[in-house]
Parts: sequence; structure tokens; C-alpha cells
Amino acid sequence: MDDTLHLDSGDEPLSLVDKIDRLIASLPPGDPVRGELLDLRIEVADMEDMTIEARQTIEKLDAVVKKLSSPANRIGTFLAAQSAETALIVVGGSDYLCNVDPRVELRGLRRGTRVLVNEAYAIVGDLGFDKSGPIVKINEILGPDRLRVGTEHGQQSLVLQRGDLLLKEKLKVGDEIRTDPSYRVAIEALARPHRDEYFLDDVPELPWEKVGGQQQALAAIRDAIELPLLHPDLFKRFAHQTPKGFLLYGPPGCGKTLIGKACAYNLTQQLKAQTGEEMREYFMHIKGPEILNMWVGESERMVREIFATAREKRREGYLPFLFIDEAESILGTRRATRFSNILSTLVPMFCAEMDGIESLHDVVIILASNRADLIDPAILRPGRIDRKIKVTRPDKPGAREIIKIYLTADLPYDPALISEAGSAQAAVDKLADGIIDTIFAKRDENRFLAITLRSGKKETLYRGDLISGAILASIVERAKGTAIKRAIAAIGTDATEGINDGDLRLAFDDEYANNDIFPPSDITEDWLHLIDYDAENVVKVAPIHPGESTRERAVSTGVI
Repeated sequence: MDDTLHLDSGDEPLSLVDKIDRLIASLPPGDPVRGELLDLRIEVADMEDMTIEARQTIEKLDAVVKKLSSPANRIGTFLAAQSAETALIVVGGSDYLCNVDPRVELRGLRRGTRVLVNEAYAIVGDLGFDKSGPIVKINEILGPDRLRVGTEHGQQSLVLQRGDLLLKEKLKVGDEIRTDPSYRVAIEALARPHRDEYFLDDVPELPWEKVGGQQQALAAIRDAIELPLLHPDLFKRFAHQTPKGFLLYGPPGCGKTLIGKACAYNLTQQLKAQTGEEMREYFMHIKGPEILNMWVGESERMVREIFATAREKRREGYLPFLFIDEAESILGTRRATRFSNILSTLVPMFCAEMDGIESLHDVVIILASNRADLIDPAILRPGRIDRKIKVTRPDKPGAREIIKIYLTADLPYDPALISEAGSAQAAVDKLADGIIDTIFAKRDENRFLAITLRSGKKETLYRGDLISGAILASIVERAKGTAIKRAIAAIGTDATEGINDGDLRLAFDDEYANNDIFPPSDITEDWLHLIDYDAENVVKVAPIHPGESTRERAVSTGVI
């Protein structure tokens, strides 16, 4: 029986089920033990299956525990291959010269790609390029494979290597790029749909004739920009320097921006006629406060970017115009204000950029300001801003010229007015004359400001003394709105509505009562930039309310 239960020493041991099978086979049929062994075999087989399942479960748990307790692989950025088996990488801001797993194709790794690094700092995997990372702006192109960049808030300046994806990319100063987390490699150039267009403003077809009421200012500008183009030989013979820029100063709403756009349109047309080349203006309308930034160096970076964009557009065939509105806010005197730290570096930066401009053939700079006395003298010296042109409030003929630009003959007018005047154009002339006479009338209801001078003299300014092109345009728009409401009310009737003299007079009264140009308070400082008085000679400026007599005004201001 022992011979049937044991194999030779060279054979594998039998399982318990196999041994029971041999015992059953050795017993004769009908033996009662045979039945008991069959029942035992079933129980043992079930136990062996359970043992196998338990062993497999334990092995899986061991593998999970081992995997969870093993150290994590690090992720680095590939910089360059050093040999056939080693590479330079950066992990957590530190550089490592490490080995490369033979299963990783070193030639397939590109600068800036992410790599998997094990405990021994060996590259064991290629993870490709990351899809996220810090964003920086290019400040300078340093050769074919390096870039000097700055962060959004200008707190630091870094030099990056170009990643392999950017080696053939045409990058420009001011472009936004994405870097790896360690700020070592420029990985991706981001789309810039608005960078060049951020300050861009449309320039309509605007010949000089469409700018009304500013003949003196237009004559000065035309002499400055057209004469060098029409007579370049004379300017060269006399060694006369072509101007770089202009300062347009005067009260708000008097057409400084409109004159700037007219300058852009007409100068471009002159250059096209002179050279025969196709050329377009590129009008960058920059509002001063938009450049101010609390972060150190950010305002200066924006100035560099603006001038770099202008030069780039000139190379592309455009004629760039830098129109800086509210120039006193960024180019003010370096005095003790809350922006003194910014202005102390921003003004020199602006001067340095202007010194790099040759003439209006390169970039035309136009500053606009309501308070020219607050602009730093370093900006206004000859060689930088060469022409200072005052934009005054329009006189009576100038105001009539302006209002007729907005009251065109093709607008609907009161039929009775047209019938009385004889034609639409005659009706326009009559309306323009009537509203201009109303505006400039020295009547009691037109008294607007009471001025008290340091000498004790008191003067009164009337509404016509504070008229502007913006106010005249708004009067016409308000009159149109009134006429439209009346036309809507007349729908379904036989009445024909149009603009009449009453609409303009009502619009005139509403404009001076509700115009946001005029300060809502009696604070003298708020009114000084609207009137053509020396601030040092003015003691008090106060608005005269409708219906208030001269005596009442004197009592309320404390001056009798």
C-alpha cells in the first residue's frame, strides 16, 4: 500500500486530493471505506480551492502594499543631452546630470519636455510637454535661443532658453509665452489677438475741413507736419530739424482727440502722395491712467512695449501715431504725490524712448492734456515735444461752423421751417444761427460762473464762454432725441415731425443743467481746469444757479 501512496524521490509530491484518489483506487469496489474517502475528497478539494484563492488575494495585497509604500518618482524638465547615456535635467529648481534608462530613447527627448525620474535620479520615462505653466512676457530677444522675460507684475526679470517648439517661432517683444514651472525653458508662444490692438483706435476719413472751430491750432499743426513733407530739400538745406511730437493742450471737449485723428489721416495721405507707396495710419489711443500700475517696473514695461509696437508697425509699412490722452497723469512733474515713485522712473523711461525716435517719419507722438502746467519739463523740452499747440474754446463763428457739421441738410426738419426758409440747407443755416445766438447771448439766464480774483475783482462767465465742440455735438443729439419722441407720438396721424428751433433751445438748457463735464460741486480746484484763468490769481469759482440774482450770489459766496 505504501508503494501506491508515494512516488519516486525525483517526482513532484502529490497533492492531498491526488493521494486520496490513489487510496480510493486501491480499495476494492464495495468497500465501505471507499464511500467515506469520496466524501473526504470533496471536502479536501473545496479546502484546496479556498487556499489557492486566499494565496492569490494575499499576493495581490502584498503587491499593492509594496506599490503604495515605494517612493514616488519625480518629474523633471529635460534641458539637453550630454552624451549617449546621460542628460541634463532640472528638478525642483536644481540641475542634475543623470543617466538615461536604455528603454528611453534619448534622441526623442526635446528641450522643455517633462521626464520621469526615479530614486536614483535616472530618466525612466518621457511624459511629453506640459499643458500648463506660468505666463511671462518677452522683454528682449537675446540671440536665436535665449529670451529675457518679465512677469506680469514686473517683479523679476529672467533669461530663458527657447524650447524646441519655439526655435523656429518668430517671437517679438511683448509676446506672452508659457514656461516650465522652474522658469528655465520657454515652452509655448500664446496667441496674442489683442496685444497689438489693445490701444488701437479707428481713424475715419477726416480731412482738415471736417474739424471746425480750430483754425489756429490746425494751421500750426499743418505747418509742423506738412511743410517738412512738401519741401524736404529746403529743410535739409537749412538743417532744420523735423519735429518728433506735439502737445495739444486746452479745456476738455474742444477737439484734441479729433485733431489728433485728423493729423493721423492727413499726414498719412501726404506721405502716400509723396512716396507713391501704399500706407495706412496706425493710431494708438493711449489713456494715461491705463499705464499706471502699482507693481514695480510694470508701468515702465508697458511704455517699452508701446514704443516697440509702434516701431514694429513702422517696419511693417504703417505710419504709427502715439496719442497719449491725459498725459499729465503719467508724465507729470516728479513731485511728492502718491505716484511719485512711479513717475520718478516712468518719465525718464519715456524720455529715453523718445530720444530713440528720429522724426515724424518714424513715429508721431501727440500728447493731449487739460493741464499742461503739470507735465514734466523734461518731456516738453525741444528735441522731444517740439510743438505746443493750444486748443481753445470756439468763438461764435467757430461754434457755428462746428454745429453745422452735426446739423446736416439730410436730417428731417420741421416742414414749416423748411417752407419758411425755402430749402433744407437754408433751414439748417437758420437753426444754426438761432441756437448760436442763444448760446452766446449775454443774458441773465446764461450766467454760469462767478469768478473772484485775488485782486478782489469779480467776473461773470456766461454759458457761451464755456462752450466746446463736445457740448455742441451733445446739444444736437439731445435735439434729435426730442424730435424722435415727438415723431413716435405722431405715428398714425398726418403730422410730419422734424427738428425745430425749440428742440435745440431745450437741448441747450438741458446740456448745461446735466452735462457731466461740469463739476457737481462748488470746489474751486474742480473748476480751474475748465476756465482760462491763472490758478494763482483765482480765489473763488462758484456756479451761478438758474434764477439766482447777482446780489444773492454775492451773499452766498461771502463776497459783497
